[in-house]
Amino acid sequence: MLLYLVVAERLSRLESNQQGTRLVVRVEDDGGDASARRRNLSQFPAPHAAILPGLAAFESRARQGGLVRLNRLVSLAVDRYELGPIGTNCYVVRADAGADEAVVVDPGAEADRLRLELARIGAWCAGILITHGHWDHLGGVADLAEGTGAKVYMPEVERITLERPDEVFEGITLRPYTPDVLLQGDETLELAGISFETLRVPGHSPGHVAYYAGSCLFSGDVLFAGSVGRTDLPFADWDTLVESIRTLCERYPPEAVVYSGHGPPTTLGAELDRNPFLAELRA
Repeated sequence: MLLYLVVAERLSRLESNQQGTRLVVRVEDDGGDASARRRNLSQFPAPHAAILPGLAAFESRARQGGLVRLNRLVSLAVDRYELGPIGTNCYVVRADAGADEAVVVDPGAEADRLRLELARIGAWCAGILITHGHWDHLGGVADLAEGTGAKVYMPEVERITLERPDEVFEGITLRPYTPDVLLQGDETLELAGISFETLRVPGHSPGHVAYYAGSCLFSGDVLFAGSVGRTDLPFADWDTLVESIRTLCERYPPEAVVYSGHGPPTTLGAELDRNPFLAELRA
């Protein structure tokens, strides 16, 4: 009861229409099909894994070792890893392929593997960025932070999910960790020679933030190739999610590459043009 009161008080300013919902995310509550109110999801099997025309090559390369590089398309060097039981995307981001510093986005599991990869490319971890506080994006945070000494950045609204995960997630074992820098979603972070803009994009979760740098948008679970984030979770809201995606499309160029929490990369322009869940943004 105490946990509920704390969470409800913290989130009431952001999700006023979600009163009375308990903040619990079970294993089956994330990483599956997207859920959107007023949408017939039977028309879109496994939407988080959907591939839009022209993205099949990305998916093929992703399945071969769980790694995709888009150096030809963007100025940053971005390595993608599918980690954990539901293949959550984690990104190792460098200013260029020869940089000796890197930023890790959403280390959801397998911290030892990430440390080996950082050693392999000759880069040390300058920071850990978390898009939101769902268990599959947090599983490797504590071990990676302790092993590298990197600071952890995450949305302030959702800090409880990392600090006290045993009180939030049922059936999930997650090492707690206290984030070093708490974000509101309007900051500029200078890490590893890269300037990251933060933007608050609630809807899938109340404090969700996206990170934008060098024509790369790390969108977490807000927007996917051919799909959007689920809104059948506690404190999620479909209308809020759509407005967050609208903000992304208005603020950043259509050629911005979207690196999402699940599935292959895409672009903002491709999703605005063809994503079946965004029809109301095209109206």
